Parts: sequence; structure tokens; C-alpha cells
Amino acid sequence: MSVAMPESMPAIKKLNDAPGLDWCESVAIPKIGPREVLVKVTHAGICGTDRHIYEWDKWSQNRVKIGITTGHEFVGKIIEIGSAVNRVQVGQRISGEGHIGCGICEMCRTGNGHICDEVVILGIDCDGCFAPYVAVPEENCWPVNDEIPDKIAAVFDPLGNAVHTVMSAGVSGKSVLITGVGIIGLMAVTVAKAAGAGKIFVTDMDERRLELALELGAERAFKATDSWTGDVLELTHGLGPHVMLEMSGHPVAIRDGLSVLRSGGTAAMLGIPSDEVQLDLAKLLIFKGATILGINGRRMFETWYQMENLLLSERLNLEPIITHVVDMKDYEAGLKMMQTGEAIKVVMKMPE
Repeated sequence: MSVAMPESMPAIKKLNDAPGLDWCESVAIPKIGPREVLVKVTHAGICGTDRHIYEWDKWSQNRVKIGITTGHEFVGKIIEIGSAVNRVQVGQRISGEGHIGCGICEMCRTGNGHICDEVVILGIDCDGCFAPYVAVPEENCWPVNDEIPDKIAAVFDPLGNAVHTVMSAGVSGKSVLITGVGIIGLMAVTVAKAAGAGKIFVTDMDERRLELALELGAERAFKATDSWTGDVLELTHGLGPHVMLEMSGHPVAIRDGLSVLRSGGTAAMLGIPSDEVQLDLAKLLIFKGATILGINGRRMFETWYQMENLLLSERLNLEPIITHVVDMKDYEAGLKMMQTGEAIKVVMKMPE
């Protein structure tokens, strides 16, 4: 089944081994295979990963394929389905899991497809959603409940990172330290609150984000450059927080956070360091009997069900985090607002 489509589309691509992204006015519309769907994208979120690609940092240079259409956060409607697709249909509104597993390895077959060794990531390894149309495997489609607005459905990907991190750490009834309250760190505040966390403490460099974290439910917010570790210990009766959610990837934040984590505590690590991090393993981990969790993406699809349930329960407060909605053609302005701190989360409205 299909509908009439234009012959080409605009797309935001990574064409050069240098900072920046490229607006391409005329790109071929994706062709779908038997088990794929073609989605007319209505909204796409600009992710921290997209900013890394735009800035072309060390991680991006070593990971991202030149020539791809970027973007991996989206919501839209299915306009065409492959011949072997049987669980979704044309006209259905969907978001999509951006990690495409091989489906046959041990990880995929044991419910751990998010860490499949052969995983292909939308907007990094293959063409993504910063275009009016994107091709997605049927297995990666997530039908969106009618009660969830487009701009929220467009950011399921980072919300899923936050939910996966929080839920893996088991925060209910526990004190929580979140190091780094960027987009996902801020989402983690409202998710942890909804999941029944006790006192929530946050650290970051940005005053505005610290204030927003307090609005979302944090007990105390500390400037990362200040001597905050003593305050957190005092607020936890000298024991330290039960849980650390590491969202920054910054070596100092990692070390400081682990230094105050209480003995027997759990650290869930999501932030991506730009380089190797040196740690005193004996002092910070081994002698503490700490549990360290490496968090990557979302559990497919356990995290998606958790996200939907939290959103439909109206326990999450995401509105203050999504600060700007811009047209697709204004993508560079959106990225620059994220760089300056004027914007926190930017969602692009795609051409109709």
C-alpha cells in the first residue's frame, strides 16, 4: 500500500569531515524493504548526539558515517508498508526505536537487543529522521497513544534513556544523586520522582538547568565547580546517596559522584566521556562494594512500556524541558541555542 509522494525531499546530512551539518534540498526518498515501513515525519527532536555530530568532536569523528542523514528522535505517520509487514498499518502514528538489532545474536534473543554487537543506529550508521521521510523496520515501530502529544512522542528516545537509567538503578525509597542535568539528566529527575525516589540531589555547571531541576523535584542543586560533596554527605547523614545516576560523562563529576556514593550503593552510568577516565578502583568501587551499571539506549521494549505507562499516568513533567519548537529549516539555530544554553530541548517541526 502506498500514497502519492514527491520525487525528492530536503534532508539534513553530515557530508564533510568538519564541524557543521548540511542542508540538502533534493534527496531521494527512502525505498523500503519487505519488512520496513515508510514514515512521514511530523516532528523530530534534536539530541545531544546530534550536537556532538554538529560540533564534530572526537567521539563523532570515530563513530559517525560521513554522508548519512542525521537524526534519530521522531514521531510521524506510516504512509507505506512493505509486503511482509503485518503488525502496523498505513495511517498509524508511530515513534521508533533507533537501535536496530540483528535479531539473531545471543543478545537479541535474550532480550538485550539494545547491546547487540551488530546494532545499527538510526542517524549514525544509516539514514535518520532529519528529513520528511524515514524508513524504519516494522519491529522498531512504536504505536503512539492518542493522549500523548507529538512533541512528547518525538522525544521518546532520550526519555527512554532516562527511564532505563532510573529503573535499572532501583531508586524507589532511596536517595539519588544525578551528576549532570542536561536534557536526559533533567528527564531523570522527573522520572526518579515518579518512580518513588527519596531525596534527589543534582550537580551541573549550568545555573538555569539547576533551577529547572529543582522545579522538577530535586531536593538540592549544586554548582559542579563548588565543594558540594560535603553537603551531600551531610544531607545523607554521612553515608552518601544510595544511588548515583551519572549523566555528564565528565571525569570530575564521575569521580566526585563515586566518592560520595554510599557503601553498597549503585551507580548507573549513562554519560559518555570524551576520553578515557582514570579512577581509583579500590577506593571508589571495590572497597565500597558498589554496583556499577553500564546503561546504553533503551531495553527493547520493556523501557517503552514503562515510558508509556508513566506518561499516561501523568506523573512526568516534560513541558519545562522542551523549550523550543522550530521549523526544520531552522535546525542550525536550534543547535546554536542548545550550545549557548538558551534552549534545553529543541524539537523540529518537519515540512508538511
